[in-house]
Amino acid sequence: MTPAIDLLQRDGVDFELLEYTHDANTRTYGEEAAQTLGLPPDSVFKTLIVDIDGSRLAVALVPVSRTLDLKALARAAKAKKAALAETAVAERATGYVVGGISPLGQKQRLATFIDSSAGHLERLYVSAGRRGLEVALSPAQLQRLTRAHLAALARN
Repeated sequence: MTPAIDLLQRDGVDFELLEYTHDANTRTYGEEAAQTLGLPPDSVFKTLIVDIDGSRLAVALVPVSRTLDLKALARAAKAKKAALAETAVAERATGYVVGGISPLGQKQRLATFIDSSAGHLERLYVSAGRRGLEVALSPAQLQRLTRAHLAALARN
């Protein structure tokens, strides 16, 4: 179905797939997923592709109810600065379109950072690789599959 789902199935991960009809007029993809599926916004995580020091890309996951703190991400990545990657760069590196970028099954394995708020959740929700498709899995499984680091990355 998508590379993310293929990875989860291949690895034997316990996950749940949730599908909804994406509104083509919305640009707040994660918030749309939380609202449409009736999920707590603190448990739905957006996948952001970030340029670290202008020389490498990384993945940052934060709840859709919050904003990525770029300075906190730079500290977590042991870098001087971080900035959101351009749309075309993010899509080329991951193989997904913005609004459907999954932290799983990306074309390139990128360093991944998950906001530490995920640590208290039983399950979290991330894009399954296309707009209108979310996957629920344990934070521990997501962290293992992406080799992610937990760090305080989000701000209100």
